[in-house]
Amino acid sequence: MMALFKKNSTAELKTIKELSDKKVTIISSVSSIFVGLLFGLVILFIIEIIKEYSDFTNPFYGFVNLMTSGISSIGNILKLLYKAAPLMMTGLAIGFAFKAGLFNIGATGQYTVGAFFALIAAILWQFPWWAALIVAMITGALWGFIPGLFKAIFNINEVITTIMLNWTALFFVNLLFYNNPGIYLTPERTTALASANPSAILPDLGLKVALNSSYVNIGIFIAILFAILIYIIMEKTTFGFEIKACGHNKNASVYAGIKAKRTIIYTMLISGALAGVGGGIQFLSGTVQYTVSNTTLMPMGFNGIPVALLAFSNPIGIIFSSLFISFLQVGGENMQPIYSSEMVNVILAVIIYFSAFSLILSQFIRKRLNMRSIDLEIAANRLETPLEENIPPKEEPVEPVIEKSSKKEVEK
Repeated sequence: MMALFKKNSTAELKTIKELSDKKVTIISSVSSIFVGLLFGLVILFIIEIIKEYSDFTNPFYGFVNLMTSGISSIGNILKLLYKAAPLMMTGLAIGFAFKAGLFNIGATGQYTVGAFFALIAAILWQFPWWAALIVAMITGALWGFIPGLFKAIFNINEVITTIMLNWTALFFVNLLFYNNPGIYLTPERTTALASANPSAILPDLGLKVALNSSYVNIGIFIAILFAILIYIIMEKTTFGFEIKACGHNKNASVYAGIKAKRTIIYTMLISGALAGVGGGIQFLSGTVQYTVSNTTLMPMGFNGIPVALLAFSNPIGIIFSSLFISFLQVGGENMQPIYSSEMVNVILAVIIYFSAFSLILSQFIRKRLNMRSIDLEIAANRLETPLEENIPPKEEPVEPVIEKSSKKEVEK
């Protein structure tokens, strides 16, 4: 019996050790997605219940469209990849800052500034697409530098500064828009790149005509290359180690000799650059134009938050999480007219909330696994100790020492 228990406990302990942090992350993310989708299906049923004329086949039909339309045709797959490219870049921007313990909620502002200056470079300065992307990267980095500097020097919370800078970026871009008549044909929208500067449009490698789709360009490949580059920086370089050290414990990293202030500034610089490139990829595609708005921020920066959360800020994981969110967006468009576009946003919002819950779930799983492994190691150590060693040795009776009397005492 003891041998069987030892064998089973050893096998279970080996399984727990093989269940690494990456596997726990995948399990928690997938479970959060499953719960979010299930909750979305429940919402669809609730909508049918409160309708005047209910048809309970509609929720199933809408849910099937949501889960299949993204890959139902070549056109939808190309649209999925097109939507995933800028989303991947904003996810990388937020995830990179997360690694340093920073919440860069200002990716929207950095995305907006990068997008607009990419259009200025393309339309006014007649730059080619690659030079316009570099301009987007530089301006996004400069916009991310501001909250990084305030955090490093003055210890001002980056959430506050980045939220304020989101609106500052919006009004700053609108100001530049209205003061540069050469960039627009109407007072609300920029000039189309196809007529202003065709060389500024991202290349399509000849696939746009072959596949008969306007959503084909190299944006997805650029985003994947950036994801791989960020992965190498985080996992293979000293700078990446310093970023993660500051994220785990800033005070301990300073004690270890890491320049935390410099690391924070560089992290926000790179994070802003990534978001700026995302804006450049989106608006240099030739399919969208910048539209002036005084009341609404661009949602792409905020959509990068669930992308980073679902992937636990892992650059390779962000590739797949951005594809998944884009898959839902494309599928959600095909739920109409049975359900409005607002219904799609509700389902995505639920998944976003449960992606945040995945952090709590992963911590709970790790805690339970650690407790179980400790119990098994203690039990295994006890079994490895021989039975005789566990029993304390018997104390031998000590005979009393009787001192012999000296000869003089005997004579007396």
